[in-house]
Amino acid sequence: MKYFIYARKSTDDEDRQVLSIEAQLVELRAFAKRENLFVYKELVEKCTAKEPGRPLFNDMLKSIEKGDAEAILAWHPDRLARNSVDGGRIIYLLDQGIIKDLKFPTYRLDNNAQGKFMLSIAFGQSKYYIDALSENIRRGIRLKLSKGIWPQWAPIGYLNDRKTRTIILDEGKTPFIKRVFELYSTGKYTLDEIREKINSLGLTGRRNKPLSRSQYQTILKNPLYYGVFRYKGETYEGTHEPIITKKLFDRCQEVMRLRGKHKEPQTKKFVLRGLMRCGECGRMIAAELQKGHVYYRCTKRLTNCKQKYVREEELAAQIKSFIQKVSLCDDWTKRILEQLEKDKNSCVQSSRPQQQNLQNKIVEVDNKINKLIDVYLEGAISLEEYQRKKESFINEKKKLQETLQDFAAGGNNWFEQAKDFVTSLNRAHCAIVEGNLESQKEFLKKIGSNFILKERRLNFPTEGTFRLFLKDAPFPNWRRGWDSNPRTISGHAPSKRAG
Repeated sequence: MKYFIYARKSTDDEDRQVLSIEAQLVELRAFAKRENLFVYKELVEKCTAKEPGRPLFNDMLKSIEKGDAEAILAWHPDRLARNSVDGGRIIYLLDQGIIKDLKFPTYRLDNNAQGKFMLSIAFGQSKYYIDALSENIRRGIRLKLSKGIWPQWAPIGYLNDRKTRTIILDEGKTPFIKRVFELYSTGKYTLDEIREKINSLGLTGRRNKPLSRSQYQTILKNPLYYGVFRYKGETYEGTHEPIITKKLFDRCQEVMRLRGKHKEPQTKKFVLRGLMRCGECGRMIAAELQKGHVYYRCTKRLTNCKQKYVREEELAAQIKSFIQKVSLCDDWTKRILEQLEKDKNSCVQSSRPQQQNLQNKIVEVDNKINKLIDVYLEGAISLEEYQRKKESFINEKKKLQETLQDFAAGGNNWFEQAKDFVTSLNRAHCAIVEGNLESQKEFLKKIGSNFILKERRLNFPTEGTFRLFLKDAPFPNWRRGWDSNPRTISGHAPSKRAG
């Protein structure tokens, strides 16, 4: 009688799987030798038996039906079947005499009515085991979700803590993940460029393999990194430590959304293209290269516009003149930041009512989530509507929590914004010194809007965030020091270095 040796193991751990199968084969070969069994073929399958459809198992039964072999040797009945379909199929083939014998080193089977009855019980026990295991796993997952714990394998940047059954920061990879979001949020880097930069620094995925482009895209789309995660369509508030803020995540999503729009390929980069409109007809200003120089002109589409060309160098000189009026050199930047740091401490108390207000709003959102769950359980809304509203509430709560943290750290009051503002003025000065037209253009967009080109002159209104910020600044004692009639913070004439 010819026997198939059938060994099976189902697990995601490749190393454990190989060792387990090898142990089965060693025992089965020794058993076949001891019992003088003729082994026709050995089959090794790495697939779960929870559901029917195993390729090698089905091929083995087809070979037996053809008469290639007559019997099966396996470690235990649960290696052959953990579902009612495969178990019933084996018993049916035994009834028909197609399978003449089943051998197990751990289980004795007599090919008679009682033996087949006991085999059906063994298959039923195997099915019960896998069903109970699945239910226990689902119950554990539900418990984790209720506690805000990510229930699966930790994504890159986190590790699974076997003691607490939670995910914790991977200190070696967390800085790389944060850097990925920071680089992409600038809009200056593609996924391939980020992949090249970060992979070269040593970031790897599972089994120490370099990350692919799609893996970086998956990272950038995963809300788990700012403390919220989705599981089977539902959003949960995570208790793990976030790597980034929601603001940074939202900026990356906006960059990704804009990247998805079709753009015409450019052979030449025109820095100021798309910035201005014609002051006569309102059409967009186009750019073209003529004899080594870049010229900007009105598109004059469907209109008789009389505006003339203007060279990029002339526009760059005008932009430089605008920025010079508000830029700060290093010396004055240092003085203002020092004064700002002194005034910061005096307003710490003023932010406490706002913090309390934010805490109250967070409690209100929690109450809304609890009421939403009650409404869903009563059947008043559909599952899709429940999931959509719950995600909205959780994201709202996350924003409030981040704002509260900013207040607690002093990062959301006027002084921290003023620091960023003063620093941006100093960066404008650096952009002028370096002659970087791209940086100058970006700063120009901060101090104005609705840029108009007319009579070869660039014009724009300054009634925007920039001007309002200056107007509302509550510190005239240091603001005077860098206006059109500059004086030092103490009221004396500035040094020559301050210029």
